[in-house]
Amino acid sequence: MRIAITQRLDREEEEKPFEVTYYLNNYYKEIFDKLDILLIPVISENRLEEVCSLCEGLILTGSSNDVHPKYYNEEPIKEKTYDRFDEYPFVKKAVEVFNKANKPILGICAGIQELNVIFGGTLNQLIPNHSLKKYNIDRHKIEIKKDSFLYKVYHTENMEVNTYHSQSVKEVAPNFTVTAISSDGVIEAIENGNIVGVQWHPEALKDIKFFDKFFKTFVK
Repeated sequence: MRIAITQRLDREEEEKPFEVTYYLNNYYKEIFDKLDILLIPVISENRLEEVCSLCEGLILTGSSNDVHPKYYNEEPIKEKTYDRFDEYPFVKKAVEVFNKANKPILGICAGIQELNVIFGGTLNQLIPNHSLKKYNIDRHKIEIKKDSFLYKVYHTENMEVNTYHSQSVKEVAPNFTVTAISSDGVIEAIENGNIVGVQWHPEALKDIKFFDKFFKTFVK
């Protein structure tokens, strides 16, 4: 099996101010090596149709770059700045290509936010108590909807996930269902057929069961 995966972006502000780095966390390599799935890195809008024809699905890894509110017709709030770089147009095109081919799409962290905006939803630009702390990765409880893909993975309505984000889904995109929510009301997962978005990072939890179940369920 071959799965396309978008790369995370970062910029070395001090040492290399003009260079942008595309990278993938080592967690993905460890998990997908065990699953014997070949990951195909994607960093460009060019020839996405060809990439799609080669792959059975798409993973949006998310990034530290928040989706600009102009994409859901809102103005930036004063507490937020959007001045790094904009990968949304690339991600949107990749999602459109794979969705048109009816191939499964998995959005992780910022990936769920990108999916929600792409399909017509909006975001909370800033939420408290869910951001990554430098030396202490917090966890919080979520409640899982029983009739959902997530429930089929974990067979429980309650579990703990990690906390990495400062934005979240606000108005859910049409045709998507909320399938997990945190104890403080933040939307943690949305689903629409073979498109699933989760707000946490299952790869950082080394949750091989989650990825295995996703592709066994949705890859035809």
